[in-house]
Amino acid sequence: MDIAYNDSETAREVASRARTFMNEVVLPLDRERPGGEQVSQETIDELREQAREYDVYAPQMPEEYGGMGLDFRDAMLVYEEAGRSLIAPPALRVDAPDEGNMHLLEIAGTDEQKAEWLRPLVEGEINSAFAMTEPMDGAGADPKMIRTTAELDGDEWVIDGHKWWTSNAVEAGVFIVLARTDQDTHPYSGCSMILVPADADGLDITRSIPHIGEPPVEMSHAEVKFSDVRVPKENLLGGEGEGFTLAQKRLGPARLTQCMRYSGMANRALEVAKAYMNEREAFGDKLTEKQSLRFDLAEAATKLHAAQSMVRHAAELVASGEEARIPVSMSKNFTANVTQDVIDTSLQVCGANGIGKDLPIAEFYEYVRQFRIVDGPEEVHKRIVARELFDDIRDEEMDFVTRYEEQ
Repeated sequence: MDIAYNDSETAREVASRARTFMNEVVLPLDRERPGGEQVSQETIDELREQAREYDVYAPQMPEEYGGMGLDFRDAMLVYEEAGRSLIAPPALRVDAPDEGNMHLLEIAGTDEQKAEWLRPLVEGEINSAFAMTEPMDGAGADPKMIRTTAELDGDEWVIDGHKWWTSNAVEAGVFIVLARTDQDTHPYSGCSMILVPADADGLDITRSIPHIGEPPVEMSHAEVKFSDVRVPKENLLGGEGEGFTLAQKRLGPARLTQCMRYSGMANRALEVAKAYMNEREAFGDKLTEKQSLRFDLAEAATKLHAAQSMVRHAAELVASGEEARIPVSMSKNFTANVTQDVIDTSLQVCGANGIGKDLPIAEFYEYVRQFRIVDGPEEVHKRIVARELFDDIRDEEMDFVTRYEEQ
């Protein structure tokens, strides 16, 4: 279903090229891959070269670092197209966590840090990891519980801590580590981000954590320990004490790009379900003639349209320089649930073929469940929205009480 959003001409043009790249290059390869089977790094590297040829590679990054230099709002449509296959985001270099880490280096890195880490990241020569989440009882949904520390010893930061669910840890060339650098102040003003090379002494990858929705590309979610890890003080990313500020600048846009990738996944699930319904006959008619199934897909398409509209609105705010925390949280929570429902409906429509991995829907079904947890569980985003909502109501109630008393 083609719906005309208020996308710019630039966005529509690059989205059209991305759709062509997906249809001509990625999806044929994806269909040859048995469900769940991983693709090699060599295959991803070949896809990246083809993405450059189609002029859709790294749309969100500046041209001087190897990207296309698109506005955040315009680049978003490429994320949506990439979401139609689980092997496409790394091919287009719009994959998490690297795209968020590249954004962070772009806005906070020094010239030296960008030369050493950002350019190789954009080129796909290295990967990166974002180390923030910790095991119990450390930072997780409540990041204020952070326990990892970094203390300045002469010209070096000394890092000690325990992280987990660190995406790309095994594959990473560099870690962005959130740690407490001031123990005497609130974590919001006492934490910093530090760049740690993967080969630093004392950095130990304890294990890669098995989980549902394993991606078909090489990417770990690992448990990592930092024991007396020493890096130069110049590896501080941004200013000291700016860790949470930078985290918010990274996570807001990254949540929206996740929304677009997952909505692209849901779009493809709907496409597969419609194609299946048009071929499958049961009880004397094609499934496309069954009113209840038509209504199911109509409702799924309606919810998905609402989610995509919300995400575009939030992206416009972010592109204009706003933090847009409430619209981002609304978009993330709503899109996570909608995409899960849409993929579940698409699987149900396809019956036994839906749970088989000849079609991509079963793999999508396994993968989508994590979206309600990663980048902040839905309860956290509801809390953010509710806090704003009830603050407004309390102010309105106080205004009413004041006016009433004055009368």
